[in-house]
Amino acid sequence: MKIKFIIIASILFIGTSFLSIEKTGSPVIKIEWVKNLEGDFSFKEKWNYPEFIYKNSFGQLSCDGSCPNEIDRMKDANGKIYKDSLKAFYKIIDTTHIFHSLKSKNRMYEYSGTHFIEFKKLKNGTIKGKSFDNVSTHSRLIIELQNDSCTAWVDFNSIRDLGEHIFPLKTGTIKIDKTLFKKGIVKAIFDFQFKNTLEPNEKLFWKGQIYSKVKQIL
Repeated sequence: MKIKFIIIASILFIGTSFLSIEKTGSPVIKIEWVKNLEGDFSFKEKWNYPEFIYKNSFGQLSCDGSCPNEIDRMKDANGKIYKDSLKAFYKIIDTTHIFHSLKSKNRMYEYSGTHFIEFKKLKNGTIKGKSFDNVSTHSRLIIELQNDSCTAWVDFNSIRDLGEHIFPLKTGTIKIDKTLFKKGIVKAIFDFQFKNTLEPNEKLFWKGQIYSKVKQIL
């Protein structure tokens, strides 16, 4: 009976791996669970305003770039927000402090950096993380966690003439703090190498640290 159970479990694991490879070309790797993951995670104390939010020459938090059109009439010709419009302005513009959740290095296309990755728990139990892109970063790291397994890939959406590409995981490792994971926090150290489907002779990698709360999908 025990042998039969092991065989069935093995078939289910192989099936899960096959589906992952079929969809993205990324193999499944085993998560290394750590009771107390050590390292310098002080980056999680740093924060930024959302993209396009900045402090203008009048000391006001303002928005420049991809911003709602209705805020234009709330500013004078010099960009100063009218005093009687400040309350309405900040109801429209998000000035939340976004704490850093990702510290990493990589070799990717059209990448100028990002400090953020967001994880969500899907209805099927999979925990999926996506790094943030921005006006000059167009490569996004995608990580999926399920039980003791992990897979990852990079979603590259070029603003030039390179088109859209998926760079599947080639090989890699990931360590996750098990105690914090049970509390809904992904604290991890990862080192991934990816298959370059655009220029096969050019190596692609992404490695670093994560400290991010998991959001629940309702």
